[in-house]
Amino acid sequence: MAYNVLYYGDRPACQGPHNLYHNYLKTIVSYSNPDIIGLEKMAAIPAYAGDMSGSAPAGFGDSILAYALNAAFANRYAYCPFSNTSGADNISMLFYDKSKLGYLSTVSSYVNITDFNTYKLYYKAADLATTHDTVFLYITLNHDNSGSASSDASVRAGQIAGEMAQIETHFSTLPNMLNMGDFNTHNSSEACYQTLVSPVNPAFRFYDPPFYPDAAVTYPADWDNNPSTYANFLTTTTRLSGSAPNSCGTSGGGKSWYDHIFVSASIINHTNGISYVPHSYRTTGNDGNRVGISINDAPTNTAAPSSVIEALYQMSNKYPIMVDLVVSPGVTAVRDAAVTAGVNITNPIRDYLEITLPEEWAGKSVNADCTDMTGREVMHFTLAPTTGTQHIPCSLAAGAYTIRFTTDQRLQHRQIIIKD
Repeated sequence: MAYNVLYYGDRPACQGPHNLYHNYLKTIVSYSNPDIIGLEKMAAIPAYAGDMSGSAPAGFGDSILAYALNAAFANRYAYCPFSNTSGADNISMLFYDKSKLGYLSTVSSYVNITDFNTYKLYYKAADLATTHDTVFLYITLNHDNSGSASSDASVRAGQIAGEMAQIETHFSTLPNMLNMGDFNTHNSSEACYQTLVSPVNPAFRFYDPPFYPDAAVTYPADWDNNPSTYANFLTTTTRLSGSAPNSCGTSGGGKSWYDHIFVSASIINHTNGISYVPHSYRTTGNDGNRVGISINDAPTNTAAPSSVIEALYQMSNKYPIMVDLVVSPGVTAVRDAAVTAGVNITNPIRDYLEITLPEEWAGKSVNADCTDMTGREVMHFTLAPTTGTQHIPCSLAAGAYTIRFTTDQRLQHRQIIIKD
């Protein structure tokens, strides 16, 4: 779940008493049952005594755990270390189900108006203590600059370009990663959005699930000027009035789609132990009939129970968004062992693929599937059951591709190849 919570924790409280808003969030979480929760635009929590940028009470993250999240599900959640190097009046925090996931590190932290952090989580497989092998998931949280002027779009472009440039210093290709939050983009043509879905280096391409792979909508997309086309996905705003339930945030009812969960290719293509569940992307509480009206206006909103609809109306002027992911049990240990043994592919390639399989694959039937960076299969072949070097003719166009090797119907190895 990614959720802009509109200065939750602010002092003086912009919207209302903190205990009331803890209860609203508890109601939302009890209903939606997320394993991972990214809260953006929280009031900044003091990082140290005397931190003047902090507008929330010291320890407010622990209050969220005690009175909202773990009040919904006892002793379930923990949170990753947050930062506010930018000295902004708002921060983002990542909460996770500690029975399923563990926090390893903050891999990257980019500072531009607010902090953009990338967190590394690991899956607590049932046999983790025995195998010492697991699947990793990286979460990047965003709260971009708002505003409709070209200068605002330029700031957003710089923020995401800087964030991605820093991420690229840590990886040769995107790992299992979600890049999620409130991007404040007004259409898919904005440079900020294009940096994510159509980067110069295709190895760092993200996918916006309603467009691909779900094909519920198509590019180019202008949700600001054509909100009815994207009615099911609108995230801004839950409130028609600028003065009810309070004067915080924006008004106008459902009118734009600022919040997104971008998904890396490995998750879309099911190549690294974590898979996106098709058509699971959703805007919680949006029934598709909210264009220009509040979440609780007529016609009656049946997308969630009435208590949840009211909590969403009160909690923020934004709708939360969610995706479902599946961890594939039993794949990771085999896959990582194979990677250690090594499938050797001469890279970059030209007229043919030169492939050498590891010795432990001798005698096995090996299938290979090659996909482009949109996930489209462009080549399929079967390798001889030998560990000698094999040459496979290749007429692919220049570009980056993912090649997956399976034996006995199990994913054993994945590699990025580059065609000159």
